[in-house]
Amino acid sequence: MGSDAVPQEFRDKLRWLPDPPYHVPIVRRVVESLVRLGRAFEFKGDDRVEAYWVDQGQAGCKVYRPVERTSDAVLLWIHGGPGGQSRLGFSSLIQYYVNHGYAILAVNNRGSSGYGKTFYNLDNQRHGEDDLMDCVKAKDFLAGLEYIDMTRVGIMGGSYGGYMTMAALTYQPEEFAVGVNLFGVTNWLRTLKSIPPYWEAFRTALYDELGDPFTEDSVRLYEISPLFHAQNVTKPLMVLQGANDPRVLQVESDEIVAAVKQNGVPVEYVIFDDEGHGFLKKENQIKGYGQILEFLDKYLKGVTEE
Repeated sequence: MGSDAVPQEFRDKLRWLPDPPYHVPIVRRVVESLVRLGRAFEFKGDDRVEAYWVDQGQAGCKVYRPVERTSDAVLLWIHGGPGGQSRLGFSSLIQYYVNHGYAILAVNNRGSSGYGKTFYNLDNQRHGEDDLMDCVKAKDFLAGLEYIDMTRVGIMGGSYGGYMTMAALTYQPEEFAVGVNLFGVTNWLRTLKSIPPYWEAFRTALYDELGDPFTEDSVRLYEISPLFHAQNVTKPLMVLQGANDPRVLQVESDEIVAAVKQNGVPVEYVIFDDEGHGFLKKENQIKGYGQILEFLDKYLKGVTEE
């Protein structure tokens, strides 16, 4: 990809990129997204943050903020996995909330890919502990941004990120104002035991990383499963689930919703009967994203209906 493919005005916005020629195809997609969407958010050098907040390594995070830069509410976005990564690029979900005035901090906690094998393995059989604290410590960075109201920090994620959202509300109940859990694991014992035979290689890898539920590892897996500690959840929660999800069964979301409701906490639950692990149908994305926005406006921004 030659340097002439990136207009000068956008090279200025993306000044953290290496000198041309540019060999990363994603640059074209980022630029095209910015043009097509009227630059709903801007990329600047100080918005692509490498934050050192863990005690055994470094984690990278990326800040997306509205052009107006008047946002006072922020969401931590936690990627899936375990072992996924938030990379720079266009995300319709993130873009949607930035368009509506929310800043987004996409966190790559320890255990994320892209930072080498040592960093990738740092959370092995430490899930719900060290990786969760990386997300909590990310708030230290946010506290230094003048446009963020630290009483309006929420957390959201899908799949493993959904688990991290539930872990945050369960084990660090005062750290985040709201949580949005998209098809996240809440009972590791059931999830790990229910892996189908045709996922044998995947099952072996998960047992190595998380623990074997048929051994003494089950004790720890119980301790890090939010379902068994749901009485700790005190902040508003929204859960979205696909009824046909083969990885995170609907019962995972059914049970955590029922348990948290017993706390007298506001809970909203959306089930898509025609979706699996993730929401692929555009009409469902529009509906789901819109319902999340209404939830965030009400419980994170405190917007009241007129």
